[in-house]
Parts: sequence; C-alpha cells; structure tokens
Amino acid sequence: MKIYLNGEFVEKEDAKISVYDHGLLYGDGIFEGIRAYDGVVFKLKEHIDRLYDSAKSITLEIPMTKEEMEKVVVDTIKINNLKDAYIRLVITRGVGDLGLDPRKCKKPTIFCIAEPMNPLLGEDGIKVITSSVRRLPVDVLNPAVKSLNYLNSILAKIQANYAGVHEAFLLDSEGYVAEGTGDNIFVVKNGLIKTPPVYSSVLRGITRDTVIELAKELDYNVVEGRLTLHELYVADELFITGTAAELVPVVEIDGRVINNGEIGEITKKLSEEFKKIRKVMGTKVYE
Repeated sequence: MKIYLNGEFVEKEDAKISVYDHGLLYGDGIFEGIRAYDGVVFKLKEHIDRLYDSAKSITLEIPMTKEEMEKVVVDTIKINNLKDAYIRLVITRGVGDLGLDPRKCKKPTIFCIAEPMNPLLGEDGIKVITSSVRRLPVDVLNPAVKSLNYLNSILAKIQANYAGVHEAFLLDSEGYVAEGTGDNIFVVKNGLIKTPPVYSSVLRGITRDTVIELAKELDYNVVEGRLTLHELYVADELFITGTAAELVPVVEIDGRVINNGEIGEITKKLSEEFKKIRKVMGTKVYE
C-alpha cells in the first residue's frame, strides 16, 4: 500500500509524521472520509467542498487548490490499483512546538489513505443504545467542522462496546436526538421520514443528504426536525447513514425492538436505490 504524504507517495511503513505535529498533540486538523465504488469516487467534489469549509472555519490555510486536492484522492486510488475503497483524507495544522499557538505551525501536514473496507457496521440490522455522553453543542464545537477531535464520539462508542451493541446514539445538550458516533439518524413513522436538522449538533452528512434526495425522488415525505427518544422507541423503521457505514437498519434501541426485528420496506427501498446511484454519482478514477 502506498500513502500520499506531503506531496509524494510512500510505503505504508514509511508514512510517518512528527510527534510535534499539532494534529497529534491537540487534534488540530480536519478530515474527510470518502468512498469509491467501482472506480467512481462518490460525490468527491462535495467532500472536498466540505473539507475546505472546515479548513476556513478553523483558519487552516490549505496550500492546494480544490482541483489539486481532488487529484490527490484520485491518484491515491490509482496508485493502489483500487476500484472499491474507503479513503481518509487528513490535513493537520502541521509541525509546531508544545504550545497551543497555531502560528507556530508553518506548514500543514497532508496525507491520504485508500484501502478496501466493507460497510463499517455490516448490512444487517444492528442494535444501539443511547449514550450518556452528550453531543457537543454548536457554541462549543460546531459539528459542521469535521475536525480530528473525536473523543466525544469515542467515549460514546466505549459505552456501546461495554453494552455489547454495535453503536451508540448521542443526545444534544437539550435532550433531543442528535446523531450516532459517526452517522446520521433517520426515523420512519406512518410513512413519514424524519431526521434531525443540521443546526441541532448534527454533521451535514454527504450520505444523509443523498438519502434525503432519493427519498424525495421516490415521493416519500421527508421532514428535518428535532427528534425525541420516544419517537425512536415507537418508530416503524429506524436507520443510520454515513460514508463508512453507508445505510444500516437499526432493529433495536435501548432494548426496544423495531419492526419486530425486521428491516422495514422503506429502509430496504432506500438502500437499494443508494446502491444503484453510488456508482455513477461522482468522479471517475479510470477513464
């Protein structure tokens, strides 16, 4: 495996960064998780746009154009002879000193990894719990910034691990349902699809937006609004979306069984449609 690191491709064992890198010392950096399907990078431009928005929000200067960054992703896939891959594109503040001051970091560190990876949580129905860890409010750390600071999610994931389930859902500071440790949440009730709004401590997921578009094209009624745990407990169907997870049905939450443990028809239909379009909506790696 070859990894892009600061302008060149190196072997995996040679892909090293300094212990003084502020991405390591302070989580000062941003990233995107991206997928390629059958030689097409799914919505690459949208991912790169979000990356640059994150960078601007934290005043991280990226010394490359968006087009150059897209080429980094495509070339990383090509050099590893991959058609189906999960890509992790990371930009840190760079090497500095042991102080917090980002002005000490003169040049960002940029690296890109591409490797085969199945859907993170599988494709069968999963069990989840509600975590006692709350999602950070937007005035503390806005989830629109896809930063390297994921300790909030990791603590929730630890609780899921201890509970012996696949995933944990986090509530926002007011007690409304926010998102999973790395995925967006959708509820289906009486044919209505509902998902938390992006202003409610929720990342605007690329897969999330795609599923909303697909649902509307299929004439489903989709609402973005605050969700309570009660709505999840009594849902007809429940599923999550994310680049790594893709689209995954939830069959149990906090001991409440959803749809008798079966995958719902709307969830099935959206999953089928997503699998159809993901190989054509994006940037071709091989012409």
